Amino acid sequence: MKRTIFLLVLACMFGTMSAQITNISSDKRQFDADSVIEEFDKLPFFGPFKDTYFTVGLPLNEKPNEYNSDVKFQISFRQRLTKSILPFHSHLFLSYTQKAMWNIFEESLPFHDLNFNPGIGLQKLFVHKGRAVGSAILMLEHESNGRDGEASRSWNKVSLSGRALIDPQFIVHAKTWIPIIDGQNNKDILKYCGIFQGGAQFLSTNGRWVADVTFVKRKGWNLNFNTTLNVGFRIRQRDNQFIMLHFYDGYGENLLDYNKYHCRLRIGLLIRPSFFSEF
Repeated sequence: MKRTIFLLVLACMFGTMSAQITNISSDKRQFDADSVIEEFDKLPFFGPFKDTYFTVGLPLNEKPNEYNSDVKFQISFRQRLTKSILPFHSHLFLSYTQKAMWNIFEESLPFHDLNFNPGIGLQKLFVHKGRAVGSAILMLEHESNGRDGEASRSWNKVSLSGRALIDPQFIVHAKTWIPIIDGQNNKDILKYCGIFQGGAQFLSTNGRWVADVTFVKRKGWNLNFNTTLNVGFRIRQRDNQFIMLHFYDGYGENLLDYNKYHCRLRIGLLIRPSFFSEF
């Protein structure tokens, strides 16, 4: 319990670091590509990667009770290892994301599942007319739930993702991966967690509202998707903390139950990067 609170406090501390990155894309002054990359390299090496959030909610497809209503939270950060000195002005980084499903309504408050997702990646920033307009990431990722026996889940993947800033209020993103499945109990994970995803993120003109949607295509030729929808309201104009409504529909919400259908609505606190959050 104390460790969980400490990690959430730590996430709040670094959550505002990424606000500085917004200036790279929104500054109206014109720079050449080298100048933009130089400014990017001056930013802190440690900061947020994916969204960090803490939410509580209940199922929509069955009657809520103490066993199917829970807390879901995620902590995600990364550490750049180099400046943009690698080929094509790319840089190397390490990332770590941890997601938890916590049954706080049960008597002993047990964690239902913990998912660990470390990775190492190579990122390239794209610049057009003196402004950062997108990025691409090639990553080697591992994901597991740290359990043994029949509850063990594990897989690895080589992923390629990209995001493009269409305008200051609209970002589109996509990701695909080559799976390396080593978990004996989740050989069919692609049937439920798919091989590619896509989505978009919207920001209101006043910067107070943010919404994003992500669709993960499950294996097969039919239109079967895992859908994540987030809507957030910025608590204060100058920080990165939002009140968030979080909706999930599909399979693979956590590794232990990767092959079980979930439809859940949650509300909570969101801390998000200001620029090119990873999805």
